[in-house]
Amino acid sequence: MEMEARAFLRNANVSLKNAIPVCDKLRGMNVNKAIRFLEDLLKKKASIDGKYYTKTVKIILEVLKAAKANALQKNMNEERLYIKIIKADKGERIILPKRAKFAGRVKKTAHITIVLGER
Repeated sequence: MEMEARAFLRNANVSLKNAIPVCDKLRGMNVNKAIRFLEDLLKKKASIDGKYYTKTVKIILEVLKAAKANALQKNMNEERLYIKIIKADKGERIILPKRAKFAGRVKKTAHITIVLGER
């Protein structure tokens, strides 16, 4: 049976619209290469279709590092780790209340899931 390491983040304060292209870019990538790529995005040395997705990348990087730590805890080989599943799903809607004369609004969140496997 193939070993897996997982990490989840529920109701992340990121836009689903921005999380999907980042997840698509990382799917199937080696973990260390993916972490380097995300750090380059933060430093604006690399881009995805001309965009940097800074807020989204910070959160996905945090979840990816957690998944890697889970894998190392399970004694999986660090060099052979790759991103088996990475996805962003629609999260809960947080209703921000009305303030004085300003109307309230609905804030959208996303669930981020990362599963690592060994090649």
